[in-house]
Amino acid sequence: MSTRGVVYVHSSPSAVCPHVEWAISGTLGVRANLQWTAQPAAQGQLRAECGWTGEAGTGAKLVTALKAWPMTRFEVTEEPSEGVDGERFCFVPTLGLWRARTSANGDIVVGEDQLRAMATASRAGEAFAHKVDELLGASWDAALEPYRRAGDGAPVTWLHRVG
Repeated sequence: MSTRGVVYVHSSPSAVCPHVEWAISGTLGVRANLQWTAQPAAQGQLRAECGWTGEAGTGAKLVTALKAWPMTRFEVTEEPSEGVDGERFCFVPTLGLWRARTSANGDIVVGEDQLRAMATASRAGEAFAHKVDELLGASWDAALEPYRRAGDGAPVTWLHRVG
């Protein structure tokens, strides 16, 4: 089952950039030659994006490889494919990893069991709202938004997995 997605490296120290490329290359089985540009939101840091195609589950494999460099900020998306939900992963050094399933239009999907657990654990309005923010990754979005905006108009490299 083939799908596609995007790796957004929002910030990385320049010395780590080759390692990030090797991690992506090793996961996809094709050479990643990313176009690194300055990250205005973090002085001395660089940013890059690359689209990818591969089997369902490749997004999670990319995240596992990229987490080896915990000083980076990144997002990985995987589009839904037949019988498989899409996924979105966000990593921020101070927050760690956040993961959610996504629908065909990119919305975050919250499962019935997650809703039941949330309703049981948080009866008060403010606690419930906090749990909703956690499920939707609000802290990660807030932490990454300045880095996303700083990358508007940056080039995207497409990588296609072979075999």
